[in-house]
Amino acid sequence: MTTLLVIAKEPLPGRVKTRLTPPFTPREAAQLAEAALVDTLRTVAATPAQRRVLVLEGRPGPWLPPGFDVVPQCAGGLDERLAAAFAGCAGPALLIGMDTPQVTPELLTVDFADCDAYFGPAEDGGFWALGLADPDPGLLRGVPMSTPTTGAVQRERLVTAGLRVRDLPRLRDVDTARDAAAVAAAAPHSRFAAELGRLEAVTRR
Repeated sequence: MTTLLVIAKEPLPGRVKTRLTPPFTPREAAQLAEAALVDTLRTVAATPAQRRVLVLEGRPGPWLPPGFDVVPQCAGGLDERLAAAFAGCAGPALLIGMDTPQVTPELLTVDFADCDAYFGPAEDGGFWALGLADPDPGLLRGVPMSTPTTGAVQRERLVTAGLRVRDLPRLRDVDTARDAAAVAAAAPHSRFAAELGRLEAVTRR
């Protein structure tokens, strides 16, 4: 069974989802980030796994459900931090971020019986999920992160290494207010959608 990894930042104002500001204040952006993180962790908790790990920049809060190991993110760029997360796994692992609250347990239930890697492309050109049957951190180090070609470069890295890659559905990350509206519409019963609706109602008053 697979280890599920969630890489995340503590949802503090001014530290998370800064591209949501404006139209949201830093505090509101942090509230949306916390809602997305809660949805993500709940989904991971509901997915069969050998181990569930939160790879965290910052400190855990009351939003953390039971059943997770918490490990700190290492120093360095995002490629180094993702590589270190995989390096801590002894067997197959699937890593996701905190900004796709529309994810479901069905999407995260992966089987490496006939493939070596899972790749979940994101609408912005990055990726929302990466799964490795043999979690080699070298497959991530040096991949340029947070660019429109990040996903293409990462997937090509897997293919060049001779891995059999299975693609997951393309999802949208929450980076901008437009993203937030689209993701809330895709997951109308999520805490994220409820929090976005609450904030928009306050703005309209």
